[in-house]
Amino acid sequence: MSEKPPSSKGSSGDDSLPEGMPDEIWEQFVRDTEQDIRKSAPKEPSARARMVTERLRREQEAAESRPSGRKGRKRPAEPEGWRTGPAWQEMDGRAGRRRRMWGVLGIFVAAGVLLVALNPSRALSLITGDDSSGETATAQLPPETAAPTAAPSFSDPDHPTLKEPFRGSPAVQYADGAAGVELPEATALGGLSKEQVAAGLTRTRDLLIDANLNPATLRGGRPDAALALIDPLQKDVLGRFTTDLAKPDKGHDPLNFFSRFDPKKLKLVGDVVKTRGRMTVGKDAKSGVVVHADYTFVYPLVKTAPGSTEVARTIVRRILDVQVSDPSVMRFTAGKLWIVKYDVDIANSACDSNDGYLHPDFADESPSGPSPSGSAIDPYDRSRELAPDRPEGCGLVSRT
Repeated sequence: MSEKPPSSKGSSGDDSLPEGMPDEIWEQFVRDTEQDIRKSAPKEPSARARMVTERLRREQEAAESRPSGRKGRKRPAEPEGWRTGPAWQEMDGRAGRRRRMWGVLGIFVAAGVLLVALNPSRALSLITGDDSSGETATAQLPPETAAPTAAPSFSDPDHPTLKEPFRGSPAVQYADGAAGVELPEATALGGLSKEQVAAGLTRTRDLLIDANLNPATLRGGRPDAALALIDPLQKDVLGRFTTDLAKPDKGHDPLNFFSRFDPKKLKLVGDVVKTRGRMTVGKDAKSGVVVHADYTFVYPLVKTAPGSTEVARTIVRRILDVQVSDPSVMRFTAGKLWIVKYDVDIANSACDSNDGYLHPDFADESPSGPSPSGSAIDPYDRSRELAPDRPEGCGLVSRT
């Protein structure tokens, strides 16, 4: 530590260092002075800097000693400055690219937030990869366990497309095909065991599926599986169905029990038919049980002509009662179904066609046959009774 000098007087007679200066003030003065000296002292170049500078100087001298074909002299090279060499520049370049990347990413994030705020369902379809923009975003209805009390409130003005054939229809909320033909829980009833009732329900389901959902049946094929489930003792029913399928005409219409389309003119859009309905079981007045089935099938169709894109839907509602009895009590074939009654309501099919096929109307076709009349009926209204005395003819539908 520097010693505090003795007090001395200047020429002016004033004290330059007054006596009695406290030691701590003097020590602070010495420390500040030493720091100022260190800051102002020239810094010696580092060993690396001296080495690089010396190398470049020798290279420059060697270059100047060689003859040159060009006028003038090469500008002396300068040593790389600290943090200005290629490595730092590359790091700076990556940092710049990262800043640009984050800037672009920020734009996408902001756009995504806006999309979610304005259209959540559309955002969800993009995230999940399912860009149906309506069909997949609509939740499937729970199973129908009781008779509806009103028509479905579903309302959508959109039209069907090849990609979304059920768009704009309540059927978009229906189950797909056979999944919509659900069975109630079986219990022992009417002198039949739980297993016998369950078997009767399953056979009724198989009959409905083969008659209305089997692709071969829909293409006009013979529904052999369905016919095989009918009790052979019901010769009148089997005979009628056989004639209807073989020689359809005005008095013999297979559409009363089977759904069929002319494969030369029409084909299904995709491989899904929408299904909605319920099945119940009750005790028969004589013996066994009666299974009651009430189902609506929605078929999306397009013409087979090349380039056809318009989609039309035909809606078929079927009501069927079949009896399952104990063969030991009733004249009945084990493992078969006895047809008690059946009814059908068809929407969007030509009224004047008797060829055994369903013929939906398309917008690009001119109307033919009798003009529709009466009050418009909603074919999706499953609360509506199918009155046995309803007039035949060509009616109006409110939607398809």
